[in-house]
Amino acid sequence: MNAIDPLKAAEGRLRRDIRQLGQLLGDTVRAQHGEAAFELIERIRRLSTGFHRLDDEALRQELAATLDGLSPEQTTQVVRAFSYFSQLVNIAEDQDQLRRRRAAQLAGEAPAPGSLDVALQRAFDSGLDTEALREVFHSAKISPVLTAHPTEVQRKSILNCQQAIARLLDERDRMQLTPDEQEANADALRRAVLTLWQTRMLRFSKLSVMDEVSNGLSYFDATFLTELPRLYARLEDRLARAEGKDDDADTPELPSFLKVGSWIGGDRDGNPFVTAEVLEEALATQARRLFAWYREEVSTLASQLSVAELLAGASDALLALATASPDRSPHRMDEPYRRALSGILAGLAATEAQLLGQTAKDNAAPYASPAALAADLRTVRDSLCAHGCAPLARGRLRRLRRAVDVFGFHLAPIDLRQNSDVHERVVAELLEAAHPGTGYLRLREGARIELLLAEIASPRPLASPYRSYSAETEGELAIFRAARQAHLRYGPAAVPNCIISKTDGVSDMLEVALLLKECGLLHPEDGRLDVNIIPLFETIADLQHSGPVMDRLLSLHPYRRLLASRNDTQEVMLGYSDSNKDGGFLTSGWELFKAETELVSVFARRNVRLRLFHGRGGSVGRGGGPSYQAILAQPKGAVQGQIRLTEQGEVIAAKYGRPEAGLANLEVLVAATLEASLPGGGGDAPRADFVEAMDELSAAAFAAYRALVYETDGFERYFRESTVLAEIADLNIGSRPASRKPSTAIEDLRAIPWVFSWAQCRLMLPGWFGFGSAVSAYLAAHGDAGLTRLQAMQQDWPFFASLLGNMEMVLAKSDIAIAGRYAGLVEDLALAAAIFPRIQAEHAATVDAVLRITGQAELLDASPQLKDALRNRFPYLDPLNHVQVELLRRYRQGEGNGDERIRRAIRLSINGIAAGLRNSG
Repeated sequence: MNAIDPLKAAEGRLRRDIRQLGQLLGDTVRAQHGEAAFELIERIRRLSTGFHRLDDEALRQELAATLDGLSPEQTTQVVRAFSYFSQLVNIAEDQDQLRRRRAAQLAGEAPAPGSLDVALQRAFDSGLDTEALREVFHSAKISPVLTAHPTEVQRKSILNCQQAIARLLDERDRMQLTPDEQEANADALRRAVLTLWQTRMLRFSKLSVMDEVSNGLSYFDATFLTELPRLYARLEDRLARAEGKDDDADTPELPSFLKVGSWIGGDRDGNPFVTAEVLEEALATQARRLFAWYREEVSTLASQLSVAELLAGASDALLALATASPDRSPHRMDEPYRRALSGILAGLAATEAQLLGQTAKDNAAPYASPAALAADLRTVRDSLCAHGCAPLARGRLRRLRRAVDVFGFHLAPIDLRQNSDVHERVVAELLEAAHPGTGYLRLREGARIELLLAEIASPRPLASPYRSYSAETEGELAIFRAARQAHLRYGPAAVPNCIISKTDGVSDMLEVALLLKECGLLHPEDGRLDVNIIPLFETIADLQHSGPVMDRLLSLHPYRRLLASRNDTQEVMLGYSDSNKDGGFLTSGWELFKAETELVSVFARRNVRLRLFHGRGGSVGRGGGPSYQAILAQPKGAVQGQIRLTEQGEVIAAKYGRPEAGLANLEVLVAATLEASLPGGGGDAPRADFVEAMDELSAAAFAAYRALVYETDGFERYFRESTVLAEIADLNIGSRPASRKPSTAIEDLRAIPWVFSWAQCRLMLPGWFGFGSAVSAYLAAHGDAGLTRLQAMQQDWPFFASLLGNMEMVLAKSDIAIAGRYAGLVEDLALAAAIFPRIQAEHAATVDAVLRITGQAELLDASPQLKDALRNRFPYLDPLNHVQVELLRRYRQGEGNGDERIRRAIRLSINGIAAGLRNSG
């Protein structure tokens, strides 16, 4: 009997899954709404797919006429059907990725880039041995940071339905089902699709911050609590095998260099709903979730470790734990491991009660710290290993011990973030109250620095408990005091960072240092700092000044004294979203690269370790794109084993909603960081002519982008009327307001609704505008030699290749014809006629530039799998866009006398298009 080729078996299953899920959705529509509804949706599907396949104008016109003639009820049904189909396609594609990965392993294929195996082999090839690699990991720090940025339009209930469907698809991929099992799987799949169809897609009310905390915690349940320990075990085993040790050997343990952080509950930049009370509740909620998991794991472990002392023996330390246990059952008197774990379980319950201010149910002593809990678990492990049971220490116990080291008693470290303008006002008020006439806001930067350093060095507090301050000042002091209490309760790892948005000077950093001193998180007497003070450089100008600002800061002896207490490591955050909105895609990318390069030089000169925190969004217009390529495209010396990056919105669900996918994405982060940190990692410095070319391209792209967005009369109105910006607010997808200020200016609009709105109309402008003009100008000046240079940049420079690849993906998702229909929503026809042709021409020039540089006939020719995936979903996206335009026109013209069904259908269409595009915000 011939063996089945796993790779060949995986081929074709994607189409099978999509076809079956589509049929189940169709059956559900027919059963719930009748044959007429099913036939209407099916007719629209056939017309749309036929038009895309044949490019037949008659089919397009028939499709448009059919969509325009829908009643409100029919419109809702069509929008829901096509939206849910996009969701089902996403599920099938994600499952296909997992299937292909498993098939490649089963077929014995060489590991792919982005895997631990490839990264470790490259490390060995570079001359590092296992001991040197362990040293790399001892100084490493990698942290994806979850944020509550509102780009995930799906309700958690919808995501739960999707995960149920995904599990059923995965079940039949992993097992050879009997006929009865196949029938049961098919029935369950049918029920799951029906449940999805009958689950409300839209939120009735706005999310609260605690709703966002709860949603974020679900990914710890689904992935991080189990898969992070699994990843560490895999890495330790790989290193042990490289040394010739077998799996039961005493494998050296690595430090916990990879942890998942969070902004949810601590990010108050422009969010008035994040308060000291919310921070405290977020930390308590995390602790409750974590201790519930610890208790479950210890209980399960106790049920499994039925090792009898008579048969295996136990160490004196383990027997002491067993003796101290409250478990007095005569049935377990000769089972010391179970009794010891019962004692640990009681200690966990007492610890949780103490942390959360509850009354303990028994007299067990609480653990003083996570290290104390880890020590007891280590005692269990050591006893097993010393008495012939080492394999029993490698499974659940090993993962639990790692979890305690990673998650402590707090689960996820929560960063604080606030805008520098707020800190400035708070400090000014405190200084004026303590020293009338200070006039802090009128002082120049040098005078501010001098004053702030003097106040930081003084043990005397500025704030007085006998004085009343503004609500803003009281709120800021309260949240820093809450952070201090969190350190005392959960440990310093609970709130380790304070991030300053819109940093543009040294005084922005020192203002935060002063506020930390006021609240007991900075200790002037011994120069100790309890949290990292992290500047966030966001605009193009701020990125350009980041090097000089940090150089000046690091030249200050009092600040260097504080930094010494943080291991002489300074973190700097770079903002991708706002720099893109400020200067366009190309200039943002180039200024980020140059800022990193200069920061590396400054920090090397000042002998301070640099850790970069990348504020990337999900979409390319906000710095998104594949993490592996993005990390390897960093300038030389910019990684050094340490990196943090934000994970936002719909990207969190896509990456970490399923355990296997989550493990793979965490592995990618470790592999890329390791590779970028190797000798020679990060690539060589770019050639001088490449740098000159990028400077030219960036200047031209910046001019083109600014001319359109900030210098064209009426552009703000064009943007608002040709997109769904106003309607996005009705989606209730986040707790934050859409703008930082009560203003309609684009400067004050957050980057998320800016990018989200352009994605909905299929223009994706923030992900490409200006590149076509830049390349045209460059080629006009340099001719064929210029094109040859650009092609060499794409071939030989990871930064430019990554930038171009991300832009190409965005362009492939765009549709200028559909965007033209949105331009028709602009009431001022002259304004639309003045602006849209410029966008249209730039789009054509950009596509042409990408094709000329990459040498392709069509976009994504070099990525056929992605190209096919996009082509397959366009027939289901395009009707949603057509319906959305028509609904917007009716709603804005007042048709239906404010019919709520129209507003609801608009919101549903936004949801469906976002699902189809996947990384829209």
